[in-house]
Amino acid sequence: MSKILVFIPCYRCAPQVQRVLSQFDEGIQKLIDTVVVVDNQSPDDTLPTAIASGQEQLKQCRFIAWKNIDNYGLGGSHKAAFRYAIEHDYDYLIVLHGDDQADIRDLKPHLESGEYANYDCFMGARFMPGSKLKGYSWFRTFGNHVYNLLFSIPVLKRVYDLGSGLNMYKLSPFREFYYKNFPDDLTFNYMMLLGSYNQKQSVKFFPITWREEDQVSNVKLFSQATRVLSLLAGYFFGRSRFLKTEMRKKAFDEYRGEIQFDSKN
Repeated sequence: MSKILVFIPCYRCAPQVQRVLSQFDEGIQKLIDTVVVVDNQSPDDTLPTAIASGQEQLKQCRFIAWKNIDNYGLGGSHKAAFRYAIEHDYDYLIVLHGDDQADIRDLKPHLESGEYANYDCFMGARFMPGSKLKGYSWFRTFGNHVYNLLFSIPVLKRVYDLGSGLNMYKLSPFREFYYKNFPDDLTFNYMMLLGSYNQKQSVKFFPITWREEDQVSNVKLFSQATRVLSLLAGYFFGRSRFLKTEMRKKAFDEYRGEIQFDSKN
């Protein structure tokens, strides 16, 4: 059986993280090994709320609550989770955002069938046939379709999402830390996708349910759009050479955190 770690990145998710952890019914828990909530220096009660909820909900799998020692951003939290999972001999990493927009239960049938094992990157997609969007504006939906098409051009593959809140990665292709220099902000997912195609990794999209209710957005749409276009242009003209350039605003030597709770201890 595959050793699977579920990584839940959180920043100011106190109202949502309890709902996220409640998605892990007994059936889901038996399909995975560990759930780790990674709190990125949240100023609210995200971490204590996660610890209390995890202790109550997660009885059939290991539960870890982790706090980054610095504000690494969403991308940096991913890097911390990837390194932890690889160093502790996990086979797969599932990413489930802590803001309760995606649902781990969309992945359950694929975990049960073992379909995920056929791919290096098994990516949840909000904008493909079979997906369901709740509370997402038509303008943002249209914009995402445009960007998906733009990113499809350099990779010569149909891209259905640049980075949703539910993805699964086979860890063996990520042991080499080639993504360390990728951005630590929200655009990390975009570069990871381009990097995966550049590395000739197998990528498969699957439809998910996505909702927007009480989430707090940290995205400034115009600046985010121009940043994404800049990264896409860099890859289009530079390919592997561009992927090796420093894309971080602040370069960290390593991405570390402190375990605040571990149900195994």
